[in-house]
Amino acid sequence: MMERDETVVILGEDVGFYGGNYRVTEGLYAKYGEKRVIDTPIAENSIVGNAIGMALGGLRPVAEIMTVNFILIAMDQIVNQMAKLRYMSGGKIELPMVVRTPQGVSKQLAAQHSQSLERFFTSVPGLITMVASDATAAYYGLKKAIELDDPVIFLEHELLYPMKMEIQKRESFDPFRADIVKEGKDITVVSYLKMLHDTLKAVPVIEKELDVSVEVINLHSLNPLDMETIANSVKKTKRFVIVTEEPKTGSFAAEVVSKVSEELFYHLDAPPLRICGEDVPTPYNRKLELLSIPTPEKIAQQIVYWGREHGI
Repeated sequence: MMERDETVVILGEDVGFYGGNYRVTEGLYAKYGEKRVIDTPIAENSIVGNAIGMALGGLRPVAEIMTVNFILIAMDQIVNQMAKLRYMSGGKIELPMVVRTPQGVSKQLAAQHSQSLERFFTSVPGLITMVASDATAAYYGLKKAIELDDPVIFLEHELLYPMKMEIQKRESFDPFRADIVKEGKDITVVSYLKMLHDTLKAVPVIEKELDVSVEVINLHSLNPLDMETIANSVKKTKRFVIVTEEPKTGSFAAEVVSKVSEELFYHLDAPPLRICGEDVPTPYNRKLELLSIPTPEKIAQQIVYWGREHGI
C-alpha cells in the first residue's frame, strides 16, 4: 500500500525507528522515511487528532495506538470528530483513516492493560469496526481498511502476533463477509480474534460429547455485521452461540444475540448462548486471570452443558 500510494502514512508511539511495540511496522521507517512513518509523543488524543487532520488534508493515515487500553484518552476525537465529520458535513467530507490497535488479555498485564473494547466502537454510528483473527484477515483486511474513504477502527489481539499463520491468497477478500471456517449442521458458533482459535480447539470435545457437528463462523467486521452469513447458518443448525473475550454485561456479544433473537427467533430450537469474559477487572494473578476469560476447556464445558439442558 505504501509503495503504490504515497498518501498512506503511519503515525504512533514507537512505530518508526523502533518498528512498533509488537514489531508490526518493522522496516517501514528505513524504507519510507520519517515523513511517512512518524514517531509521536505519548499523546493518544493528539495521535488521532493529527490523523484526522491528515485525512482532511488528503492523506490516508494509519494511526497506531499501542494498545486499546490507551485509546480511551482519544475517545473524544474518535467519537465526536472521526465518526461524525462525514455526516455533519452533509457527506462533503471524506475521512480515509484507520486507527489500528491490539486488545485483549495477554499474560499478566493486569486490569488496565487487558481490556477488550469492541463494545464501545461498534456502538458509535459512523465508525467501521474490523477485526483480524488470522494473517489473511490482517493482510487483506488492513489493505481494504486503508482503501476505504470512511474511518475504520482495526482491532487485533496481542496473543495472535506470535502465532505462526499462513496468508491465503485471496485477492477478492471481502472483510464485510464472514468466513465459515468449519462447516457443521447442528450448532452455529460465531467468534473472532483469539476466541476464534480457542473455539476451534473446543470443537472436537463438543462434537464428541454431544454427538453433533458444529459450524464455526469467523467475523472480519463487527460493524457492519454480516447477518446474512449468520442467518443462513442458524436457519440450518437452529442453535446459536457466540464466544467473545470481553466482559459479558453490555457486550458486543449481547448485541449480536439481540439481532439473532429479533430476526431469527422462530428458527431457533434453543435460546442463544453467550460465552464471554467475567464482569470483573482482569486480575494480575495468572490463575485468576484465566478464570476471568473463556478458555478452550470452558468453552467446551459451557456449550456441552447448554446443549444437554436444551435437548441436544
